[in-house]
Amino acid sequence: MSGIYIHIPFCKQACHYCDFHFSTSMKKKEEMVLALAKEIQMRKSESDNENVETIYFGGGTPSVLTSDEINFLIETVYEHYTVVENPEITLEANPDDLSSERIIELSKSKINRLSIGIQSFFEDDLKMMNRAHNSAEAKKCLEEATKYFDNISIDLIYGVPGMSNEKWKKNIETAMSFGIPHISSYALTVEPKTALKKLIQTGKIAEPKDEIAQEHFMILVETLEANGFIHYELSNFGKANFFSKNNSAYWLGKKYLGIGPSAHSYDGVSRSWNVSNNPMYLKSMQENQLANEVEILSITDRYNEYVMTGLRTIWGVSLERISTEFGQTYLDYLMKQAHKFLDDGLLFIENDILKPTPKGKFLTDGIASDLFYLNLE
Repeated sequence: MSGIYIHIPFCKQACHYCDFHFSTSMKKKEEMVLALAKEIQMRKSESDNENVETIYFGGGTPSVLTSDEINFLIETVYEHYTVVENPEITLEANPDDLSSERIIELSKSKINRLSIGIQSFFEDDLKMMNRAHNSAEAKKCLEEATKYFDNISIDLIYGVPGMSNEKWKKNIETAMSFGIPHISSYALTVEPKTALKKLIQTGKIAEPKDEIAQEHFMILVETLEANGFIHYELSNFGKANFFSKNNSAYWLGKKYLGIGPSAHSYDGVSRSWNVSNNPMYLKSMQENQLANEVEILSITDRYNEYVMTGLRTIWGVSLERISTEFGQTYLDYLMKQAHKFLDDGLLFIENDILKPTPKGKFLTDGIASDLFYLNLE
């Protein structure tokens, strides 16, 4: 088993664009931590005694937990699973939680990687997104964090309404000025049932434009690659030896265990997900039961997932693997569907690996959907 993901379903406030599962009420935080520890223990049998290589605290906002609560959950994993000697242990954190004292506390724990939700270094962007931190806190936390952690990732959002190319370049340059070895960057996406969707519908915020997002994406790729970053996944850029081991495992189809409300798990043949409801999750843990759903993946499901994840990464889609794992029918279909993208210069084949060209990268998800095998079974 590659890793354990622990979902912390709490946030100080709701970002306008976010559709992840969380609660802004901290009343049940201590109870939730105990329930997470219980699920970690209950699901030990699913690991098949395989080594745990990564532990990832996601959310929500994991940095709302105290250091003692984080350490307690890490120790619970160590108590019930076999963890490799030097695991990657990541904590997602927001700048407003990362005071100098807190960073020093975390540096003394087993946490060895921080993923910091900066999103933008500009005040107007942060207010529009309803982030809990301000620009000064974003810069201050990076100044302090880089003193104690070598392995730091930050999140940035592009395609923001009103964001010029120059402003976007300034965001990237500011990030690089701190010597950060990993950047995850995403286009602002309007999800249903979010505050952003309502703000756009009422005309208070302009709708993000795809052509602006595409320009920002090309600037991002060009700037980071020119500065020694490797564009190893559609939204992720890392210096050598600083790729996210946790996320890379997802894209490479390794097994992982998801702990907490809304968390997903994958064992190679099935996918499961916990209930996205804190009270229901807590009740199920009290009753020593898992409140989850399980889906057995068909060969078509697994083919489609491999195509989607493969195209998003530098590892591409292996035509040999398609043939051996899924069969000639799938390979023939893939090549037939890929033909127009190869002709249009959006895909290319090198050493029997299918990959997007630089021009095709931004369109990867749309291309992948055209390569999906539908209604085979």
